[in-house]
Amino acid sequence: MRVIAGKARRLLLKTIEGNDTRPTTDRIKETLFNMINNDVPGARFLDLFAGSGGIGIEALSRGAAFCAFVENNPKAANCIRDNLSHTKLSDDALVLEGSFNAALKKLEGKGAFDIVFMDPPYASGYERQVLEYFSQSDLIIDDTVIIIEAALDTDFSWAEDMGYRIEREKLYKTNKHIFVSREGKE
Repeated sequence: MRVIAGKARRLLLKTIEGNDTRPTTDRIKETLFNMINNDVPGARFLDLFAGSGGIGIEALSRGAAFCAFVENNPKAANCIRDNLSHTKLSDDALVLEGSFNAALKKLEGKGAFDIVFMDPPYASGYERQVLEYFSQSDLIIDDTVIIIEAALDTDFSWAEDMGYRIEREKLYKTNKHIFVSREGKE
């Protein structure tokens, strides 16, 4: 796994051994960033269920102003810190180790995010829990781009009932990216 573009381009990133994380492949990462490339410079980026931090580090390398990484696995959180140090992107990053609920509460009151990327364990239901949390949070605004990486068979029909609009769906061989936004507040 490597950084594809930007100031840390071509630097290799560490991943943790085992099946605890599922790093996004370079090809899928490149496709994703081609879709959001114009939104990244200057953005506040949130990488939830960050694994080794490859997505958030790519965002920082491409000019995101700040990235918060949220990871529950201590080995993965240390891997993120190592990768940030290696890429010299630590100054614009915050690594929060622990549950996503606790991390999101710590981030409250510190500004909304422009882009949220989440890659929760498949079939965990965490994406729904995160969107429920966001529906009552100031961490996102109507313009926030929310991207969820999920298994191909993951159903998102419930999202509209929660006040979200599915903007786009990008299918790959084994997974997909769902782009959602919050419906305008009344």
